[in-house]
Amino acid sequence: MKAYVFPGQGSQFVGMGKELYETSPLAKELFEKANTILGFRITDIMFAGTDEELKQTKVTQPAIFLHSVILAATLGESVKPEMVAGHSLGEFSALVVNKTLSFEDALVLVSKRALAMQKACEMNPSTMAAVLNLDDKITEEICAEITKGGDVVVAANYNCPGQLVISGSINGVNIACEKLKAAGAKRALVLPVGGAFHSPLMQPAAVELEAAINATTFNQPICPVYQNVTASAVSNPDEIKKNLIAQLTAPVRWTQTVQQMIADGASSFTEIGPGKVLQGLVKKVNPTMEAASAV
Repeated sequence: MKAYVFPGQGSQFVGMGKELYETSPLAKELFEKANTILGFRITDIMFAGTDEELKQTKVTQPAIFLHSVILAATLGESVKPEMVAGHSLGEFSALVVNKTLSFEDALVLVSKRALAMQKACEMNPSTMAAVLNLDDKITEEICAEITKGGDVVVAANYNCPGQLVISGSINGVNIACEKLKAAGAKRALVLPVGGAFHSPLMQPAAVELEAAINATTFNQPICPVYQNVTASAVSNPDEIKKNLIAQLTAPVRWTQTVQQMIADGASSFTEIGPGKVLQGLVKKVNPTMEAASAV
């Protein structure tokens, strides 16, 4: 079975989508529609902005989403997904490709999600850190112990075996990094991100997003989406909504998602969007699996 996967925040780069815009009339039409929906020319920042401009959450998330879904649209009939998944933000791209959401509705949700997350970050300064080569259980136990002491820190992204990202208050993450290194982590490195994504500190954003999601039409998908929250196949629109809302404060179970897709018959993974991060993660989860870019 063909699995299609869609990247999340961190895979952006200046120039993304420019060639698509210049060579495909369909891509140009969709990018211009996006500029109108968003109320600013996101294409100017994507094609020729600075890294700093592109790194703002309110720009990054719609930019990655647009690159992914517009690339998928230009590939037309050659994209025939039998299962889809997206890493964090990428789940919205997956839901357009499997026809759960329309392009327009998904873009509005992605924009609202990004603004709500940015606001939550400003309300509560926080961060994330990558932990390498340490058993997940040890990381979880250390995080739980620190959280009990009053500083929030949780396991946020299970990216692949040996790579877990933690998320929480600045103090909590700093304490965790020291304790994790002492416990044998090869590295525990604070990441240059805007805040504690996929942690309880995103609760204000989840409340805002819930209202927007509940006001949006979710259709019956053409194939299951493997959602970050459950790492399992979901086809029920109401369940998809519930998991999308929970996703902001729950961990991204990417390792478990890829394992489940393989267990359910995935024979190849195709990444659609900027960068090659997810192909690398798929290979780390299962080195024998075929993983490539769409183009």
